[in-house]
Amino acid sequence: MPEPLFAGLKVIDCATYIAAPTAATVLADYGADVIKIEAPGEGDPWHNLYTRPGLPQSPHNYPWLVDNRNKRGIALDLKHPDGRAVLDRLVSQCDVFITNIPLPARERLGIRYADFAATYPRLIYGSMTAYGEEGPESGKTGFDITAYWGRSGLMDQVRADASVMPARSVAGQGDHPTAMALYSGIVTALWRRDRTGQGAEVRANLLASGMWANAFLVQAALCGAAIPTRPPREHTTHALGGTYRTADGRWLMLALTSEARQWPALAEAVGRPDLLSDPRFTDVATRRQNAGSLLHILDTAFAERSLAEWRPLLDARGLTFGIVGTVEEVATDPQALAAGILRPLADTGLMTIDSPFTITDEAKVPITVAPGQGEHTTALLREAGYSEAEIGALRTAGAVSGQ
Repeated sequence: MPEPLFAGLKVIDCATYIAAPTAATVLADYGADVIKIEAPGEGDPWHNLYTRPGLPQSPHNYPWLVDNRNKRGIALDLKHPDGRAVLDRLVSQCDVFITNIPLPARERLGIRYADFAATYPRLIYGSMTAYGEEGPESGKTGFDITAYWGRSGLMDQVRADASVMPARSVAGQGDHPTAMALYSGIVTALWRRDRTGQGAEVRANLLASGMWANAFLVQAALCGAAIPTRPPREHTTHALGGTYRTADGRWLMLALTSEARQWPALAEAVGRPDLLSDPRFTDVATRRQNAGSLLHILDTAFAERSLAEWRPLLDARGLTFGIVGTVEEVATDPQALAAGILRPLADTGLMTIDSPFTITDEAKVPITVAPGQGEHTTALLREAGYSEAEIGALRTAGAVSGQ
């Protein structure tokens, strides 16, 4: 079996929570050697956040497993001069350094790109922030719910209609796509380094990623368009793009854009071929003018069968639709299993979610369990060239901890 794509690439994950660490996880999926740095004591707060009330309860640390797999862990106090010296040695031996430490704290710790660039000119420095690195809010902290979801306009636009409260995102909903932005920037910088020999700082932020996700509407606003508020469902102008409830209380979504072909097939599927000769629905214009009436008719039709009954009827006619799946269903989705979206997690008997792309003839490494805090401290210090006496002194000084 050939070596993994990123075999020999050394990466430092000096970050917390989701977006920045997950960029390192994708590098690890393709064989990079990733060192997860955590502060002694509390460490990365993501370790224990899943135990908070209201979140799914499990004996497994499920967010840590997916976001920090295939890494090794060291507990290192960057505020301690000896700990900071250890970091310098690790950086001198690595290719990529990733952090989301707030900008003011980076300056205090001396871990900005400017602090490394002259000494390590080939270093790729991956920087993650909430709102970007310039401007009045560059030092402001934030999470995906505040910067990606709220600030970008997505939170406002996805609510059912203007009369209801803004919709809350789920944990990591903006972090994981933002991680892919940082990952892609790092890989682009590595490609440039192969051509020029020069390292670079790669910047990504949650707000930029959220605005990119909302680009359809943001670009409309940039072009001077007035952004309409979402009307109540019954005031829709496109019943063939609606969401409908089935007899068993489930929901499906129609997304029929090729109406000339798909409208007759839909009318047949719902057992209403008479609709094709109804003057209210003879063409796109009349269907839009009478969308409320068509919505009511389709509501009645879809309420007559269960979701399991509707799926083969719609599929057989080549109609574009989706189901509103539950998380429990997604976790055992046969299509996700067949497509490799779900992969085995080491020898735990569990499955996990794969990073969202594959490359021809480039296999990902088998997934290993995410490290405990400082699980590999001693081994990593030895690899970095520290003697047993020096490791003991670092422990005594409180600069490092862990196994």
